[in-house]
Amino acid sequence: MRTQVAVVGAGPAGLVLSQLLAAHGIESVVLEHRSRAYVEARVRAGVLEQASVDLLREMRVGQRMDREGLVHHGIELRFEGQAHRVPLTDLAGGRSIMVYGQQEVVKDLIAARLAAGGTLLFEAQATTFLKTNSEHPAVRFVHNGTEEELEADFIAGCDGFHGVSRGAIERTLTVYDKQYPYAWLGILAAVAPSNEELIYVRHERGFALHSMRSPSVTRLYLQVAPDENVAEWSDDRIWSELQARLQTNAGFVLDSGPVLEKGITTMRSYVVEPMHRGRLFLVGDAAHIVPPTGAKGMNLAIADARVLADGLTAFYASGSSDKLDAYSATCLRRVWRAEHFSWWMTTMLHRHPDDPFMDRLGISNLRYIVSSEAAARSLAENYVGLASI
Repeated sequence: MRTQVAVVGAGPAGLVLSQLLAAHGIESVVLEHRSRAYVEARVRAGVLEQASVDLLREMRVGQRMDREGLVHHGIELRFEGQAHRVPLTDLAGGRSIMVYGQQEVVKDLIAARLAAGGTLLFEAQATTFLKTNSEHPAVRFVHNGTEEELEADFIAGCDGFHGVSRGAIERTLTVYDKQYPYAWLGILAAVAPSNEELIYVRHERGFALHSMRSPSVTRLYLQVAPDENVAEWSDDRIWSELQARLQTNAGFVLDSGPVLEKGITTMRSYVVEPMHRGRLFLVGDAAHIVPPTGAKGMNLAIADARVLADGLTAFYASGSSDKLDAYSATCLRRVWRAEHFSWWMTTMLHRHPDDPFMDRLGISNLRYIVSSEAAARSLAENYVGLASI
């Protein structure tokens, strides 16, 4: 097989890249080792920055997002029994966020690529990368029980943190890695959200988050130990703990309902530099991971894809590789800003049982945000996504 750009992974990064390339007449083949049904049902992030929303609209894949997504103009911070609203849109130049699940973004992009005649191979597992420093790199993959080879001009590794792309060049990369001493117990529940906007809670029992996926489905999280056994958490215990952490002095009541799924998510910050080697480019989670507190993971993946698409478009239009050569440096400016913001949100809102100094800093930060417009503006600008970095 032969194409111009081999895209490994059909998550938001790979699909956005393929769609952007197609708009400029550049061919791509997307290889995804999971089934279509799996990737379209895989629940991950659910908050889109303004820039991500604008790009999806520009790509003409935002119609359903605009119908079904939930536009939020603020978030709520809760601590010491009080609720404090941060008016994101007022503080961030009119920008807002959109709550629209990653799986919904993926569905829309897959439908658009297939409708346009794009080549997406599901259950096609990439195994080996060949000649990534040459002008004709290739990907070996297994599809329908047969090993095949896809030759391309460029390879985009969009297959996430546990994919094979980074491993192909990892020995040449510098790795920055931080793991956190806590995790999230998350549930998806068939109940209408109890609040119109996201609620971030710092409580003496630990962090909690009230989010949503639709007007009838709520997403909630609890801070737990990294080695927590989810089997020890009955639905009743989860709802009781959520109510305890989300309660306010004003008597907030959390509505409960059937739990559709539950799981434990460990937390880490992770970056590799540079984000490419030869003609293999790492995109999204293949190159960097952020703790989910700052809602940056999917947005960084989309931003990486846009930068790479711009570079490839320039290359095929003029033969210039300047933008491709600058790909890593361009992306990493945004990545490190998001890494810092996500670390800051995470350490501020979580309890640190073994580090009372960090606990006191977290409370101090929260008090500063709700008492200073300058501090609240900084949070708002980072949360909705900085226009330029």
